[in-house]
Amino acid sequence: MSDKEFKDPELAINRVYTRRGDEGSTQLTGGQTVKKSEPRIAAYGTVDELNSLIGSARQVIIDDYAHDVGFQNLANTLLHVQHELFNLGSVLATLPEDVGEQMPRITPEDIEELEASIDEYNEELPELRSFVLPGGSRLNVELHKARTVCRRAERCVVALAESGGEVNPDAKTYLNRLSDALFVWSRWVVVVHDHNEEVLWDPNVSSDDPDGSNAG
Repeated sequence: MSDKEFKDPELAINRVYTRRGDEGSTQLTGGQTVKKSEPRIAAYGTVDELNSLIGSARQVIIDDYAHDVGFQNLANTLLHVQHELFNLGSVLATLPEDVGEQMPRITPEDIEELEASIDEYNEELPELRSFVLPGGSRLNVELHKARTVCRRAERCVVALAESGGEVNPDAKTYLNRLSDALFVWSRWVVVVHDHNEEVLWDPNVSSDDPDGSNAG
């Protein structure tokens, strides 16, 4: 998309604390004061949490895989996603009537890019014959943590819509695709690039037999 499709930010953050939220309320982008317990706040707050976790995963790549081109491509993708999540959070923090034409938001093109990435990375993966447990590498775990919070963010956005808050359908679709992408990326970093074994769910493993050697 064009770099100038959306309006540049117009803000100056001079003070970190304002004391306005001490009584459990906050302000939306349009200036309205609402309770911090409202579904809209939960929605964009969880998107913010997701952004932090994706930033953590990206930092693992920067710290541990600095000279690996394949991982750097993934790091660039994760940074792109972080910007998109901030776009999503900004529009969720705004009542529908205050959303301007150039306000940042999720677009169908963002969803198509995620789907293309899922297809690209999934082509290199073996067929999956069991559910996957987080593990195999630190980066795999970080991506799984982001995936689970992404699912929670999706649930929060759905709850916002069901509570009467208008939500662009692209927002829900994007989070659904992003959770799929995080799952595929988590598999890819272990199987394809680290050449490690995935940790597969075995319902017969017990605490007395953690590696499953006595199962069956």
